[in-house]
Amino acid sequence: MSLPSSQRIQLETCLQSIVQQIKLAKNLILTTHKQCDGDGLGAQLALYYALTKINKNVRVFCVDEVPRKYQFLEFNNFLEIYNKPHKHIESCDLTLIFDTNDSRLVEPFYTQLKAVSKKILFIDHHPVLKQGPEPTDGSYIDTSSASTGEIAYYIINELGISLDKKIARALYTSIAFDTQVFRFIKNSSRSHLIAAELLKHEKHPEDIHRSLFAGHTKGKIQLLAKAFSSTEFFGDYEEIAFLQITAKDLIDNGLQADDSRDILDMIMSVSSIEIGALLLQTQDNGYKLSLRSRGKVKIVEVAENFGGGGHDYAAGAYIEGDLNTIKNLSIKHLEVLLKK
Repeated sequence: MSLPSSQRIQLETCLQSIVQQIKLAKNLILTTHKQCDGDGLGAQLALYYALTKINKNVRVFCVDEVPRKYQFLEFNNFLEIYNKPHKHIESCDLTLIFDTNDSRLVEPFYTQLKAVSKKILFIDHHPVLKQGPEPTDGSYIDTSSASTGEIAYYIINELGISLDKKIARALYTSIAFDTQVFRFIKNSSRSHLIAAELLKHEKHPEDIHRSLFAGHTKGKIQLLAKAFSSTEFFGDYEEIAFLQITAKDLIDNGLQADDSRDILDMIMSVSSIEIGALLLQTQDNGYKLSLRSRGKVKIVEVAENFGGGGHDYAAGAYIEGDLNTIKNLSIKHLEVLLKK
């Protein structure tokens, strides 16, 4: 995926501006969206390691708990969880928010950040929502990047900071996670070229692959069995697969919400399915709708109808309301979209 030259020049100018602001900032905050994943987490950790090498005062936050599978990144000594008791957040010169340009996905932390930060910038590769908050002026949004980690790599490179093992591991985690180990690279060689540089420092990429994609437990297998056996199919040719997971399903199997993240990708391996939808209960009367498309149908507009967003073919939304109402409305939207 390539961008028009005018847009590429605009992004380059934006990148130089961000690099200059980082150089001038003494105190920085780095964070990512709620229910963080390998892309946003890896990107912010890479910037943390890089900026501490040039003696910046940096605090790293996640809005909520970090999933267990990312413990290999060894961040416990410095990463802070916003929804836990924490030290007072002092004013800072610059806040960088990775892997989203939707401020709603950083709440309630975002409201406090606006009060303490002189400048907030989003670093992201998702399209800007048609229905939603605009990213802050000067934010770097590059939809041609296959991961936010690629953008973080460019920032670090422009800052003139040399790579090391910790930076490389964080960046490789970001890129490997969001491309699913280079399956989805947006028709570009950039992911591979950057990875080649990172692997000069990260000598055990297979360990990262296992941590990200091969850490299933007995409880996960039991959840998979239940989810797959109860999958429903819709559409004239049953091209839509719909799965549901309750909070009780996770608790009974000793799992976290993140443990359900790859289930939808698994169901999409069925060749007859064009669209997959997973409705995960996150709290009382709250649900996360995750959507995937094989590439024939752009499903992001369905996510936006529920106040969410994402990529054209991978999107989602957080929704409050009645389960059956959400389910029926989701299926209705998807069936209409499939017939366009």
